[in-house]
Amino acid sequence: MITTHELRKSFKTPRRPPVEAVRGVSIEVGRGEIFGFLGPNGAGKTTTLRMLTTLLPIDSGTATVAGYDVERSPQEVRKRIGYVSQLGGSDELATGRENLVLQGRLYGDDAAAVRSRAEQLIELLELAGFADRRVITYSGGQRRRLDVALGIVHAPEVLFLDEPSTGLDPQNRANLWNHIAALRERGTTVFLTTHYLEEADELCDRLMIMDHGEVVAEGAPRELKREIAGDTVLLSVRDQDHAAQRAEQRLRDQPYVRELSADATTLRLYVEEGASAMIEILRLLDAEGIGIQSLTVAEPTLDDVFLRQTGRSLRDAGPAADSEGP
Repeated sequence: MITTHELRKSFKTPRRPPVEAVRGVSIEVGRGEIFGFLGPNGAGKTTTLRMLTTLLPIDSGTATVAGYDVERSPQEVRKRIGYVSQLGGSDELATGRENLVLQGRLYGDDAAAVRSRAEQLIELLELAGFADRRVITYSGGQRRRLDVALGIVHAPEVLFLDEPSTGLDPQNRANLWNHIAALRERGTTVFLTTHYLEEADELCDRLMIMDHGEVVAEGAPRELKREIAGDTVLLSVRDQDHAAQRAEQRLRDQPYVRELSADATTLRLYVEEGASAMIEILRLLDAEGIGIQSLTVAEPTLDDVFLRQTGRSLRDAGPAADSEGP
């Protein structure tokens, strides 16, 4: 349903070299998949999505969506896709039902078919309790569900979602995830961008992890995490007497440590057996007189995948200045 080859996009900036927002991204997305772009803000996710949805011209490379070339046949692409931006697109002074009917009519469907489709979506996305209220009165979660309904009112083959759950509380976020998963069950291909690790892990059949406009990892979430064997140990030591540096020196060559990275007060270790390694770590650091603030053991996460590829944590990665373009 979506294919790109060496997709690239740069933006000119005053008195500075051009910013390369997307650097040679190649994608293959099958029918009925939920495919995710995971990465920190500024990684190039939204820029890629805007090119695929015909909202930004492509500098170089090729892209096809639903069987049509994005550059050569943009109108055919637009007929076959739905797009939900970060900001949404509803009319706040109209009701949810009126928004849905208007959107369907703009796509050329007759009034009776649009009203029927609107009723189906109101039921599917659980909008009935507020569908006849003006959108300006909606909560954040209600607005996002209406945004998704507006994106699929014309029954697109591909739905593009840009950071769909940003700003939602955990309960509304989980609710929206359930609705997005239900769209896949109905045969819709979903392409979403996100910087939430849990969202990518929960929803995506496959994903790409991006950083600074480049793909750093690709695959099913389970497969990506499986590449990091064993468990993750996160160790925080007291910031005194070069404790982190001393701990790193003592732990790096231990036989149970596969990999180790460290900053000023925190060490992250990948070990074979977390429970037994934790006991050995406690004994060793106690013998060295190194004070421990916290010690946790967990299975590898997508953050560990990002850390291994980039040397920094996805949770801590800040925006790459200007890399998402204007």
